[in-house]
Amino acid sequence: MLQPIKKSLLSPDSLLACAAVLILSLAAAPSVAQVAAPGTIAVKPGAAAALAPGTGPSYANRFEVYGGLSFMNGQAGQNLPKRYNLGGGEAQATYWLTPKLGLSGDYRWEGGTTPVISPYYNRVLVIQNIFAGGVQYRGPKNRYTAIQFHAFGGGAAGDFDYAVRHYPGGSPVSSCPANQQPNQQGNLGLYCNHTAPWGAAGGSIDFNQGKKLAIRLSPDMIFEHYGTETHEYFSISLGALYRFGKK
Repeated sequence: MLQPIKKSLLSPDSLLACAAVLILSLAAAPSVAQVAAPGTIAVKPGAAAALAPGTGPSYANRFEVYGGLSFMNGQAGQNLPKRYNLGGGEAQATYWLTPKLGLSGDYRWEGGTTPVISPYYNRVLVIQNIFAGGVQYRGPKNRYTAIQFHAFGGGAAGDFDYAVRHYPGGSPVSSCPANQQPNQQGNLGLYCNHTAPWGAAGGSIDFNQGKKLAIRLSPDMIFEHYGTETHEYFSISLGALYRFGKK
C-alpha cells in the first residue's frame, strides 16, 4: 500500500501543482519591511544611497576656504625664561592649480599673556598678526578623509608693548631695551614691536561631511625670527573647510 502512495506524491503532475501554488503564494504576499537583527537598527532606504560610492567629494574643486580656531605657543623675548601660549583664529584660501598642487594665502591672529621679570607686572598681553602664503600638496584621499601637506612663509607683526602703553600714569619700565626712557627703571625683556620673518611647515586632515564641507584639523611647526635667532614652536587649528568652483 505504501509504494503506490509514494509514487503518486512524486508524480510530475503533483510537482507541477505544488510549484504553481508556491509561485502564486509568493506573488500575493504583501511586502515586508526590513527587520533588523537583535541589537541593531534597520537600514533606512535613503541611508544605503547616502553610503553608496560616489557620494563623497570628487576633489575636482578649483577653490576652497578654511576658517577655524587656533592655538600656538611662543616666546615674547629672547631672554625671557618661559614660553607663553596664544589663542586666536586662522583664515585660509586655496586655489588648486592641479588636483594635487595648490597655492594658499593664510592669515592668523594670535593673542596671549606672557610672564615677565618685573615687580610692576605679572603678565602682559602680546598680539601677533601673521600674513603668509605658500603651497599645498594633496596626498592620500577618499570619500571620507583627505590629507594635505603645506609650507608657508611670510611675516608676523608683533605688538609687545600693549601693557606698557596702557599703564595708568605711564609705565615705570619700558617693554624692550631700545624703548627705555631716562625716567624708566629698566625694561620687561620683551621684543620691540616689529614685523619678523615667519614660516610654517605642516599638514592637515579633512574629515568630509559631504561633497563640499569638511572638518579640518591642522598641526604646524612654526618658525619665527623676532630676535637674533630662529625659534621653533607648535601650532594647531580646528575648523571648517568649504570647497567650491569646478576646474
